[in-house]
Amino acid sequence: MENPFAEGENRIIRPPGTAIVIFGATGDLTHRKLIPALYNLAYDDYMPSNFVVVGAARTPLSDEDFRKNLFESVKKHSRRTINDELWQRFSQNIYYQQLDGTSLESFVKLRERLQSLEKKRAETLNYLYYLATSPSFFGPIATNLRGAGLVEDPKAAARSTSLIIEKPFGHDLASARELNSVLRKSFAEEQIFRIDHYLGKETVQNILVFRFANGIFEPLWNHNFIDHIQISFCEDIGVGSRAGYFDQSGILRDIVQNHLLQILALLCIEPPYSLSDADAIRDEKVKVLRAIRRLKPEDVARQTVRAQYTKGFVNGESAIGYMEEKGIAATSQTETFAALRLEVDNWRWSGVPIYVRAGKRLAKRITEISIAFKRAPESLFRGRQVGELDQNILAIQVQPNEGISLKICSKPPGPRLRVRPVVMDFTYGHSFGVPSPDAYERLLLDSMKGDASLFTRDDEIEEAWDLLAPVLEQWALPAGGKVARPPLHTYEAGTWGPAAAATLLKEQKHRWRRL
Repeated sequence: MENPFAEGENRIIRPPGTAIVIFGATGDLTHRKLIPALYNLAYDDYMPSNFVVVGAARTPLSDEDFRKNLFESVKKHSRRTINDELWQRFSQNIYYQQLDGTSLESFVKLRERLQSLEKKRAETLNYLYYLATSPSFFGPIATNLRGAGLVEDPKAAARSTSLIIEKPFGHDLASARELNSVLRKSFAEEQIFRIDHYLGKETVQNILVFRFANGIFEPLWNHNFIDHIQISFCEDIGVGSRAGYFDQSGILRDIVQNHLLQILALLCIEPPYSLSDADAIRDEKVKVLRAIRRLKPEDVARQTVRAQYTKGFVNGESAIGYMEEKGIAATSQTETFAALRLEVDNWRWSGVPIYVRAGKRLAKRITEISIAFKRAPESLFRGRQVGELDQNILAIQVQPNEGISLKICSKPPGPRLRVRPVVMDFTYGHSFGVPSPDAYERLLLDSMKGDASLFTRDDEIEEAWDLLAPVLEQWALPAGGKVARPPLHTYEAGTWGPAAAATLLKEQKHRWRRL
């Protein structure tokens, strides 16, 4: 297994020869993210020296038609301007196979096609299967891959075979366990890569380096010095074309259960014994998720808030409400905003509240982690300082402007001894002189190398669902039942969410950070 943290700055470690099979190859994810990511890896010379990409879907297409369609997508979605010569070389490795995900016969034909392509390259290629499909096909595809002889024993095979799965990983705890059980009938756990693209973002990866490579922060990373933590995921867009899926899911399932709990786990882990071992990192993440205090039914109303957006103005433009979006059920109780107050019940984080919020149609698009340190004693500044001393805030912005800032207190120029906050910051674009790669580039590269550090394990998925189970149960209670269902608040599009969200922080005299 390659160690992603041990690579020298100018050292390129290419994966072994790989055949990447993308199921759902005519879909949006393939065209917007996967093929542009692979193209950019080729641009940076990170792709294997010997590779093929096989798109598989129901639609009848020739190899050439598939390549032409992908060319237009890469031209539109690549972070770099397309290079015609590079595209010609890259695209000659792309093929298309018509396939029915429920038909074993289709998978036998896929096996024959892969064998034929492999024979031309005179090299045994690793097989990497990417499920960019509806979750309803995850089980049938995994089963048919095994049935067609396209999955090999990881301990005895001449080649590795791996399966990448896009979220959602189940709809609740029971369905997540069922999905894990189905997948493990065809693949070993070590062969399954559950992808959460947030873990591929540079600032999220940097949490480990920031904590453990800087001696000034890790000694402060505990309840003795940290007052509270906030994790905010804010979007200014509505549900758009995803209305059908989103109305069945809600933002708690869509964002909090995966992206934000993964960030929380990385932020709060104990030092793993090694950053070279994927399971060493994932073991510690599971410990954090397991240590988060489970909410009792009576706690849900007090420690969670849910809401839907109504019509308003976003960035100066009129925006319709959630119930007016096309494809939303007339009786929908689906939340577009969720906020929770959580606490990690272990020694390091005892008594430190962690506030999590996620919402659509908010004032602007930003994802940020903020760590608020405890205030310094104010007695020294009595008579000189008006108001409280500001807290030191370490803010990690995940998107759109990836970077880290630190707010400290300082004396402004002038004869008076006063204290004012100042901010020191850096952004990836300015500090390193290059734009951050797309998250899928890193994750696809790691999966080809067999490095699972940034992928979620089965027990992580189940712990996250277990944590949210009482919240989902209370929010789904029928109206007018014996136990009161927590209210569904509303907020105007273009604001920062419902006023009720502020009540989660009032008990500790905290406020949501201005973003």
